[in-house]
Amino acid sequence: MPTIIVDGISYQVDANDNLLEALLGLGLDLPYFCWHPSMGSIGSCRQCAVIQYQDEDDQQGRLVMSCMTPVTEGAILSIDAEPAAEFRSAVIENLMINHPHDCPVCEEGGECHLQDMTVMAGHSMRHYKGLKTTHRNQYLGPLLNHEMNRCIACYRCVRYYQDYAGGTDLAVFGSRGRVYFGRHEDGVLQSEFAGNLVEVCPTGVFTDKPLSERYTRKWDLQSAPAVCTGCSMGCNISVAERYGELRRIHNRYNSEVNGYFLCDRGRFGGGFVNHEDRIRRCGVRNASGVYDPVSKQQMLEKVSALISAAGSKVVAIGSPRASLESNHLLGKLVGRENFYSGLSGREQSIINAIYAIQQTGGARIPTLREVEAADAVLILGEDVTNTSARLALSLRQTVRNRSKEMANQIQIPLWHDAAVRKLAQDEKSPLVLVTASEDRLEDVSCLTHRAGPDDTARIGYAIANIIDNRYSRPADLTDNEQTLAASIASILKNAEKPLIISGSGSLNLAVVEAAANVAWALKGENKDSGLIYCVPECNSLGVTMLHDGNSNNLDDLLSGSDDIDVAIVLENDLYRRAGSTAINSWLGKVKNLVVIDQLDNPTASVATLVLPAASFAETEGTLVNYEGRAQRSFAAFLPQGDIQGSWQWLLDIADQVGTQKFGSIRQFDQVTEDIAAQNAALSGVTKAAPDASYRSGAGQKIARMTHRASGRTAMVADVTMYEPQQPVDNTSALAFTMEGANLIKPGEVPSSLTPYIWSPGWNSNQAIIKFQAETGGALTDSDPGVRLIATASPVADLHTRHTTIPAITRHQGGSLQLVPGYHLFGSEELSAYSKAIAELTPRGYFAVHPDVAGQLGVADHDGLETQINGANVQLEVVVSESVARQCVVYSYGIDATGELVHEKRGTFKKAESWESSRPSNLIMSDR
Repeated sequence: MPTIIVDGISYQVDANDNLLEALLGLGLDLPYFCWHPSMGSIGSCRQCAVIQYQDEDDQQGRLVMSCMTPVTEGAILSIDAEPAAEFRSAVIENLMINHPHDCPVCEEGGECHLQDMTVMAGHSMRHYKGLKTTHRNQYLGPLLNHEMNRCIACYRCVRYYQDYAGGTDLAVFGSRGRVYFGRHEDGVLQSEFAGNLVEVCPTGVFTDKPLSERYTRKWDLQSAPAVCTGCSMGCNISVAERYGELRRIHNRYNSEVNGYFLCDRGRFGGGFVNHEDRIRRCGVRNASGVYDPVSKQQMLEKVSALISAAGSKVVAIGSPRASLESNHLLGKLVGRENFYSGLSGREQSIINAIYAIQQTGGARIPTLREVEAADAVLILGEDVTNTSARLALSLRQTVRNRSKEMANQIQIPLWHDAAVRKLAQDEKSPLVLVTASEDRLEDVSCLTHRAGPDDTARIGYAIANIIDNRYSRPADLTDNEQTLAASIASILKNAEKPLIISGSGSLNLAVVEAAANVAWALKGENKDSGLIYCVPECNSLGVTMLHDGNSNNLDDLLSGSDDIDVAIVLENDLYRRAGSTAINSWLGKVKNLVVIDQLDNPTASVATLVLPAASFAETEGTLVNYEGRAQRSFAAFLPQGDIQGSWQWLLDIADQVGTQKFGSIRQFDQVTEDIAAQNAALSGVTKAAPDASYRSGAGQKIARMTHRASGRTAMVADVTMYEPQQPVDNTSALAFTMEGANLIKPGEVPSSLTPYIWSPGWNSNQAIIKFQAETGGALTDSDPGVRLIATASPVADLHTRHTTIPAITRHQGGSLQLVPGYHLFGSEELSAYSKAIAELTPRGYFAVHPDVAGQLGVADHDGLETQINGANVQLEVVVSESVARQCVVYSYGIDATGELVHEKRGTFKKAESWESSRPSNLIMSDR
């Protein structure tokens, strides 16, 4: 490692860094604006200037931009030299000429990188007295506000939006002092990752619109480390509360998972926590079907009486969106034989297969950071952008690896972003898509093929056979399919780190098994192959691991003939899992339905007893992501009314019943310990985060509010002059409000317990550099979470595992293959209740290829109908060349499509009485 001298002190640094990265990594303070660790350097802001001396005798030196200067052995530098300090101060003053004097009312105030750097650069007095250049702001949709007058032209926004996230509708216009960053016209930003502009922008140009509607000063927010529940990626988030409401969600850095960025569902999908449909009181349905509120104790007594009745048959339905702790306690309460995972039979069989494949080994399960190192990618049957959006953002970086190879060959440093991009031009690492409908990654793919799920599986099997002929080969391949499979196999064989991605998105087991065959065949060719499966919900893999892939599923329960005295449903709307006919038939056999959930959904609406469950922002819980990483999520605030964590309800019910099944379990940590003791696959789950006994070095809990908070008495000054007693958190090592350790130093507190990021002089999210072991690398205390699935050595004869190959997709009695079409906004159950997300949710549809539309006699905006298990489903028609022939793509999770999720095929006809009831916006081409 080279040695550099900075203001007379010697340091060892990484030779691959530029000077700015090296200096920041050493913990030194140096202002910057345009540089970002994920986007490299372009040297546009001129703010990171330092003096570099030729040798020890050089007394004058020269100004260099540290972000554009490579590290060299023996470099002599000064940050504090007067010429450098004066230059940086002058640059800031120039940037501030047109910047408004609105810090007291600016939404970014107190968390503003521009404020921090202005203070750091020593600029405190404005000399310019002339008129300021002003701009008109734009409407950018329901997620972001636009205040262009605050812009300092650092170019971060367009570099992130276009170069990193792949967006095309945000750009820079004009020149010199009249540059404008926005769209060519007002309109919704089309990128799924536009919300990251809130954190990428160093000023207040782009701000969080939902937060603006209920604005709170950033220093008065009460925050907690949490895990996003929007999909299976397990992105780390910081949830923040004020006055008992969730106010915002911010990215929480984890170098192995989400890094610096979230998708827009994860950032803005928490609005359901404050929704008017939240269940806040315990309720008992009376003879008129209306729910009468009862106290918590009355509810516990009623549930206890039902469960304890002599001879009662009690069953329980778990949930892939509920925590490990809640599912585990529910299973203990009723017994494993009476516990059902809450997944449909089709979903469960697929996720069981995924878990079995992951346990088998034969291919790595890459982290999202490792995904970015792949040099060839094949996606089989998964719309990654809409089912696992953060993975799609990583894949957009993966295709740049070819440009990095080219840069390394001629020794251009990878941090020199503009030079690397200019060198590469259109060169990309190969990304191949085999999907049933349009895919947002097509703009960076080298090869795209449309095929229904069965045909996708056949192509996957063919690829594996070409790579290693021991693997089963599908019969009756067409010449086109054989050529396609050979081309893809060649791409993968020429790579050193090929990556195969599939998942449950197509609801097709053969696709999952074909993907494993391809990854295993590549491993047999001595390739460092990776295999990722996207599973549907935040804890789908966790609830499967809970019973080692042997859980009863919902179909097992619905098909039973026995009468049931009590059925307990945990955080699960059954009407999304199965058709209404099957659900209603089963409910006819259930005397008492007890629902523990957060929102008034169709299942809760037919319950006998309803218990209000806490959301991810209001309770603790452990979730397991797609790679088998267990991560702990903590409450930002105590919920209102009767709401409490599902795990707490179950502990209270067991205590009321007097059952011995729970033993001495009374606290959250004891539940987690019991999971580890009872489930070998989850034995490491207690390592996900320290338990409630943890204390900081000063013997204190970790405060959820910073030391900068305004104080508590002001919050209730209109009610009382006395400060109320603050709630006590007995379930975690965190403390409510400001009590406890709130001047957190890097490495002082475990990263899994860090509720916010702050460092002296660094009030914005850029303070994360102070908490990293190296700039852009892992956190000082290691990244949160623990991986539970080790990459095992491959077992012999993997080629014999998956040999059931589906037949060629054809019209079968006039039927068409049903394929779920996912949407980042609307397909996930809870985030769909968020006001901002709801504005972007498309209406329900059936999408068909023009050839199929012609056969059915339908056109755009007509109605199409099908009969599924006695239910008539009608949706609007979308005709698109991007839909595979022989398929009908339906809007998953939107407009009563729950009837369709169990069926592979359907017979369709034109709906003669159809009349579109919603305006014709945002169908297939929504964000």
